[in-house]
Amino acid sequence: MTQYPSRWIEVAVNEIARLPGIGKKTALRLALHLLRQDKSITAELTNALTDLIEKTTYCKECGNIADGEKCDICKSHRRDRSLICVVEDMRDVMAIENTAQYNGLYHVLGGVISPLDGIGPEELGIESLIKRLKGPENEAKELIIALGSTLEGDTTTFYISKKVKALGVKVSTIARGVPVGGELEFTDEITLGRSILGRTDYHSE
Repeated sequence: MTQYPSRWIEVAVNEIARLPGIGKKTALRLALHLLRQDKSITAELTNALTDLIEKTTYCKECGNIADGEKCDICKSHRRDRSLICVVEDMRDVMAIENTAQYNGLYHVLGGVISPLDGIGPEELGIESLIKRLKGPENEAKELIIALGSTLEGDTTTFYISKKVKALGVKVSTIARGVPVGGELEFTDEITLGRSILGRTDYHSE
């Protein structure tokens, strides 16, 4: 068991180690690094984290991270509102935006259907997507489902395609340039961009 010279270092290490991908050794290294910095630098980090928690919210239209009621993408008049790209989470939005190959809107599900993990359709943003497509302000003519090439991603794609079938909206999926079993956020920008451009019609039957 690690012995710490100060209980406050131990508390800091334990809290930092709760972050994903960070073990106790890395947490200790970060804590000691912060301790050596000028207090103003640590204060800036503290303020940034406080602002992150208190001032960021989720777009009421697409579910992406936002600074207000709507995110910058949904507010933009330059986006093609006839396209809605359905993604698992906001990291996928950033990945697709970095390709500079897509100019439509998004809808963030907040996950994928995974019965083994206790995640069903009701835990995701699927109903809000249906409501959005049925809304009077909807201009979408095509739904691009851009989920990872996993069993859970394919299940979610199938479920959504069935739900929107009666709405008269074209459903397509990104081309399989994304490797089977792969996650969008880890796919290189060129491959992901080509997958968006080379999307194909989705047939649930």
